[in-house]
Amino acid sequence: MNLTNNQSIISYQELEALREESIYKEMEESKLHRYWLTIKRQWPIFVMLIPVLVFFLLFRYRPILELIIGFKSYDANITSNTFESPWIGFYALRELMFGTREYTVLFWRAFRNTFTISMYGLLFGFPIPIILALLFSEIKSDGFRSITQILTYLPKFISTVVITSLLFLMLRPGQADANIQPGVINSFLVWLGAVPNETNLLGNPAYFRSIFILSDIWEGAGYGSIVYFAAIMSISPTSYEAAKIDGANKLDQIRYVTLPGMAPTLTIMLILRIGGILSVGYEKIILMTENEVHWVLDSADVLSTFILRLGNVYGSSAGLSVPPDLIRAFSTSADLFNSFIAMFLVLGANFISRRVSDTSLF
Repeated sequence: MNLTNNQSIISYQELEALREESIYKEMEESKLHRYWLTIKRQWPIFVMLIPVLVFFLLFRYRPILELIIGFKSYDANITSNTFESPWIGFYALRELMFGTREYTVLFWRAFRNTFTISMYGLLFGFPIPIILALLFSEIKSDGFRSITQILTYLPKFISTVVITSLLFLMLRPGQADANIQPGVINSFLVWLGAVPNETNLLGNPAYFRSIFILSDIWEGAGYGSIVYFAAIMSISPTSYEAAKIDGANKLDQIRYVTLPGMAPTLTIMLILRIGGILSVGYEKIILMTENEVHWVLDSADVLSTFILRLGNVYGSSAGLSVPPDLIRAFSTSADLFNSFIAMFLVLGANFISRRVSDTSLF
């Protein structure tokens, strides 16, 4: 009798297992069927997605394979195949970070400048688009608001070359013997007594970071306010009406209605901004230091320009003394170090955001 009961229990368990397996299989088949129906019904959208996927595969994921150059001694004159080059491991990264040669000092100088410029840009540049969006939301005339927004968006669509040319014209020092008039901003600062006469602001390391950050804010603040303005417009007007009934003035409405309503957008944008905190582009730096590259490198040399100088692409690599077969390894290692720091900053900011609020990237 006991044997029969055990057999019936085992058979029942097997039957339940088979039943659960069949249900799971049916669910998977129905899920795949739903996916197929979605693709079949919305195929134009998926066709439009193909170029985006191809772009990311070719220009975002495929280059990841080339990171192996940072761990190999590669010389194009000896072999064209990266994978056949001798393996050197973490030698390039270790030499860059902890070596005793000149390029180690220059690497940490570039890292310090990158971090400093990015932090100043975050501290002073991040709030400006938010303030602009708040001001735009308070303009009652739709026509005037549209004109104002367009005027603040325009600098974003001006070429970086044109922006730097304007900076040169407005900041150039006057030269009486050459009959060259000083720039508008230079003349104004001299009139205020802020700088001595005939001061080359762009060629002075003490002023370079301030000029770079202020020009970046002027260039991107209006365009960056679009996201925050959209977040403000999505807040229900009934919330403002309730605040008015409770006796809230305009500042109270911004503090207790607008900013909390913008909080998810602010959090996401802040995390993304922190992720790019070490991504100072080389284009504007090169254009701004074209004529005074050796004088302002103490403040202007960032990781991206340091990597270009390693390969003799920009400026001069004098003093770096990197062997030719290790130039690419050193350049890739420096860029890889930058990427890892940025990744950990994003992960850390996202972790903190998820702990203190309900908003996070993932």
